[in-house]
Amino acid sequence: MGVISNGTTLLDAGAIDSGIPTGAMTLIKTLTASSSGTLSFVHGTSSVVLDGTYDSYVFKFFDIHPSTDISQFSFNMSVDTGSNYNVEKTTTSFRAYHSEDNSENALGYFTGMDLAQGAGFQPITYYSGIQNDASNVGTLQIFSPSSTTFVKHFTCITNEMSREDAAASNPPLTHNYFIAGYGNTTSAVDAIQFKFHQGNIDTGTIKLYGIK
Repeated sequence: MGVISNGTTLLDAGAIDSGIPTGAMTLIKTLTASSSGTLSFVHGTSSVVLDGTYDSYVFKFFDIHPSTDISQFSFNMSVDTGSNYNVEKTTTSFRAYHSEDNSENALGYFTGMDLAQGAGFQPITYYSGIQNDASNVGTLQIFSPSSTTFVKHFTCITNEMSREDAAASNPPLTHNYFIAGYGNTTSAVDAIQFKFHQGNIDTGTIKLYGIK
């Protein structure tokens, strides 16, 4: 027996109809850095899909390590398949942090990562450390990037091992960042690029998933 709601078949013969969103994540592309200036996901290039195929797209970061101490890992969007990464964004952020020696800890709004109609790259970490065992991890989700009606909302959560300045005597901290906002464009976003604001992405992996 099938399950039908408002004229739409939801379940038939024990299987969910193929047209019903399930929230399943489909791996689209994996990029791995090796002293890379940037990592770019461009629709239609190297099997990357970034269009209306999925309702939202999720980027997961694994062990992102900078080549330069106290660097900001960041991203930007493109509406011309990567010719320019300069979509204006309005964003908000807050963070929590705690040092290894328990001398520093706080939770609060962080204006250092805000943009107000800024076309530059959006920081998603801020004090990324260069220590051999330091890295950044996190998740960025972008909703309906192919829409030509609405702005492009995103949410991001990251965690880094860091110091708030380059003094080797300062204790390492864990910084947990929460960033959200929108790309203020009704053009379809068809490329996303990641980089540090200085130096290279020494090592690390970014995976792109589609969610229906």
